[in-house]
Amino acid sequence: MTERPPPRVIERPPPPGVLAGVDEAMIHRLVHGFYDRIRADEVLGPIFSSEISDWEPHLAKMVDFWSSVVLMTRRYDGRPVPAHVKIPGLDRAHFSRWLTMFEATARELCPPAAADLFIDRAHRIAQSLQLSLDFHRGILPPLKAPIRAG
Repeated sequence: MTERPPPRVIERPPPPGVLAGVDEAMIHRLVHGFYDRIRADEVLGPIFSSEISDWEPHLAKMVDFWSSVVLMTRRYDGRPVPAHVKIPGLDRAHFSRWLTMFEATARELCPPAAADLFIDRAHRIAQSLQLSLDFHRGILPPLKAPIRAG
């Protein structure tokens, strides 16, 4: 009887947030500090206020979201595209303003490596949401299935 080799153990690298020094307390500070700015903003504040009546559950959901994004905790359970699609008039200028405010908050509240990580992910998320909004609003043509030879 031949002996089987032992199973390979594949070690996963630490989540990017851990490598950048992110912890849950930093995520909490960033989310709460950022949304304090959003609520005070003359452009974005009214948009958010019209959609969010109880801020505590929203803030908790955003902490879970960012924890899932940078620490890979898988705590976030939500559907951001439908939540954004239903907001009338939401456009690229709003996303640009959101990103500018997010970047300023991250640079102010986080060490450089952590701020860079948050900002990189925020840009990716904003781009994805913008594309989804464009698609749902009929601005982009529907994607076609690839043509297969043979």
